[in-house]
Amino acid sequence: MLTFPNAKLNLGLHIIAKRPDGYHELETSFVPLPWADALEVLPTPNAAPDTTLALTGRPVPGALATNLCLKAYALLKADFPALPAAQLHLHKVVPIGAGLGGGSADAAFALRSFNDIFGLQLAPAQLATYARRLGADCAFFLENTPVLATGKGDEFEPLPLDLRGTPYVVVWPGVGISTAEAYRRVRPQAPQHSLRQVLAEPLATWRGRVVNDFEEALAPAYPVLAEVKQQLYAAGAAFASLSGSGSAVFGLWERGATLPPLSWPSPYAVWQGLL
Repeated sequence: MLTFPNAKLNLGLHIIAKRPDGYHELETSFVPLPWADALEVLPTPNAAPDTTLALTGRPVPGALATNLCLKAYALLKADFPALPAAQLHLHKVVPIGAGLGGGSADAAFALRSFNDIFGLQLAPAQLATYARRLGADCAFFLENTPVLATGKGDEFEPLPLDLRGTPYVVVWPGVGISTAEAYRRVRPQAPQHSLRQVLAEPLATWRGRVVNDFEEALAPAYPVLAEVKQQLYAAGAAFASLSGSGSAVFGLWERGATLPPLSWPSPYAVWQGLL
């Protein structure tokens, strides 16, 4: 089975308070981004006993055993001891440490692939329970529709937000920012605006009101983030922001707008299209 785990964008991200469990209370929104890895999952030939993972494309840091696709398999194997081994091939396109949810998407699509290939007959709610054990945003990728996310980022409410056909540009400045580092730098605070309310208003009104709290927190250490954002506005974006805890910065244009020719030097990478 071949699937294409897509990335996501955060529209606004409020770090509201530190929770007793060590996580943070969040308010954010997720929308799917049509930029994807490729994940192939197959039963192992000749009933081989071990699940394997081959990686190609962008480098994936860390030991292979820590990959979320293998962790997804291990979660299911613990509850389904007869689960056959699988052969996985992940081709990475979405960079790690970009705030685009690439690893979480890979895990969610792996869970769904295992469920389909091996006939586990897990309902969507059951798959979502497994996904939340792998990452706060992981369950989002099972449905891939806009949501308002609260709690530690794993409690979802449908968001009546239709950005289909909206031109976008995503710029990755060639550096990764770990989630742990980003949270060390941020100071929790109550949001000035209700994210649900502001996102219900026209795109042209979002600038300065749809805020990602990580931007200010990361600015001293990563001035490139503000530089890219300003360049996107200078190129005509109606709204620009950091996604997640970074380091990807994106711009959205009004529907029907023609994206200007944009380029950045290596090691930057740029993706553009329509949502």
